[in-house]
Amino acid sequence: MGCGSALPTTRHCLSAQVINLREKLFLIDCGEGTQLQFRAMKLNFSRLNHIFISHLHGDHCFGLPGLISTLGLLGRTADLHIYAQPDAGKVFSFLPDYFCKELPYQVLFHSFDPAVSEQIFEDRTLKVTTIPLKHRVPSAGFLFEEKPKSAHIRRNMLDFYRIPFARINAIKEGEDFVTPEGEVIPNARLTLPPRPTQKYAYCSDTAYDESIVPLIEGVNLLYHEATFSHKDLARAQETYHSSAQQAALIARAARVERLLLGHFSARYPDEKILLDEAKEIFPNTLLAKERLRIALPA
Repeated sequence: MGCGSALPTTRHCLSAQVINLREKLFLIDCGEGTQLQFRAMKLNFSRLNHIFISHLHGDHCFGLPGLISTLGLLGRTADLHIYAQPDAGKVFSFLPDYFCKELPYQVLFHSFDPAVSEQIFEDRTLKVTTIPLKHRVPSAGFLFEEKPKSAHIRRNMLDFYRIPFARINAIKEGEDFVTPEGEVIPNARLTLPPRPTQKYAYCSDTAYDESIVPLIEGVNLLYHEATFSHKDLARAQETYHSSAQQAALIARAARVERLLLGHFSARYPDEKILLDEAKEIFPNTLLAKERLRIALPA
């Protein structure tokens, strides 16, 4: 929804992404213009219940007050959960009281310590863990992990052994089936393995930091900031950001499947310089762009 850095431009919006897992929407960061991108991408506001804020720099959170207001105007009644460092509640909690005095739903802030990796969300299908990042202010990335699914029943085996409907869930969870005659049918004959679970890691904003590698090992898709080209490494180090080359080094060390670069500095009129730089180290690299949709698995 936005892959620019601190300065908005006519080419890029500010940081925001949506995870769509079976039509449940999870928002990561909320830069200015996020609600407009929701409209442009034809996303359903009512499907959004959880927002994750990486850190309290304006390009990652100044869109939050407007979004909260819009959800109220749309008649939302379900609670909205926001996960962020402890100061976020103090910074944003007064806004609904001042600008949205009759907000028809509750905004609930859940704080986490950005200096440690901890699980901050879990439901039946997903869990979210923080990734401590190295930035000028307390900052954390997020690891989204799909939970393992049950095995798939072989329909022909279901019919052949006349398996009762009441036994299907147990077989999906790994149990064997015993026929009325006492024959044990191994679970492996009755089922197919489920589709592998998917993992997505979001790492922005951060200086180059190899300590995150074990936390993102083998993810299907890694979004890593690439604010600068390596020729501007001095500026990257000064501002606690990363170069495209450094993002690629992290992707290679973590053995991820794909790397997505983003959080581009406004100084580059064409991000191909960043893409080329990263691909020299990690060939399976993509550039983020507004309204880009990436399906997992690929």
